[in-house]
Amino acid sequence: MYTLLGEELNLQITSHFHSSQQKLRSTIVITSRGCRSSKPSSPIFRVDCESVFDLLKLSTVDYQSLGISYHAMSCHVIMKKFLSRKQSEENGVFADMVSSQNESSLLSSEGDSQRTQYPYVTGTSVIGIKYKDGILMAADMGGSYGSTIRYKSVERLKQVGKHSLIGASGEISDFQEILRYLDELILHDNMWDDGNSLGPKEVHNYLTRVMYNRRNKFDPLWNSLVLGGVKNGQKYLGSVSMIGVHFEDDHVATGFGNHLARPILREEWREDLTFEEGVKLLEKCMRNLLYRDRSAVNKLQIAKITEEGLTISEPYSLKTYWNFAAFKNPTVGAEGSW
Repeated sequence: MYTLLGEELNLQITSHFHSSQQKLRSTIVITSRGCRSSKPSSPIFRVDCESVFDLLKLSTVDYQSLGISYHAMSCHVIMKKFLSRKQSEENGVFADMVSSQNESSLLSSEGDSQRTQYPYVTGTSVIGIKYKDGILMAADMGGSYGSTIRYKSVERLKQVGKHSLIGASGEISDFQEILRYLDELILHDNMWDDGNSLGPKEVHNYLTRVMYNRRNKFDPLWNSLVLGGVKNGQKYLGSVSMIGVHFEDDHVATGFGNHLARPILREEWREDLTFEEGVKLLEKCMRNLLYRDRSAVNKLQIAKITEEGLTISEPYSLKTYWNFAAFKNPTVGAEGSW
């Protein structure tokens, strides 16, 4: 229930899942009850949400498990559109929307303060490169609780819309928040149903504004992001830090990868790399990070995105060699060492 200019608005949702068609048919009805309505309960806004799910094209995902969250998100967008339209009609100032106790978490009160004071569970480096046909990105699956590698199955490479791929280092919970932002962005874009879709450059620009905005509020998202993709034959690869510093390049890295992997990339990267050569180069960088970065784990994924689509590999491990002389006795020749 919402209160708007002294008028009570009720948001009613009805959903029917058709297992044979794998579709969730949903109807949103906003009714008005109060002094401005001639009837006790009269519909003033109605929309069928079936097209939203058709546009999402989640044919490989269980609609019943995801339908509720996406449905609530679409309701949020529709409600905001309705309120904006109502505001222009009334030429007045809106009262704040008052959330009921049963309201979805997506519509929770903005007064609730939730911020990351300090990163707790973090992921380490992400490396991205351009190759002949598209973009390759690599990241391990470790989640460190302080100096303890607490989780070893954290996926930090995710698809964004049709044309983009994102990888993140830093606080895992903040990365989940960023993914929620991107879900709403892509859903809102799909609801226009105009035949266009956001490309990697647009998503990267959006992320730079989000990170810089949160930094200015002294409530940063503690992540460094790599965003890559292919649209209309154009390859795009960029990076953005937790304070909004961003750039585009042929190869990018976050965390220790900036210091230990990019020197390798500067020497060995070529514009005409094949897929096999690109994977081999990424594995060399990840192996170097595994040797030198205490937060790295020997379990990684490599993602590929081209004009045809996106593929994220199953987790696998690299072959390593730990019998180097420097590994056996690293303090030899180090004056003043233990």
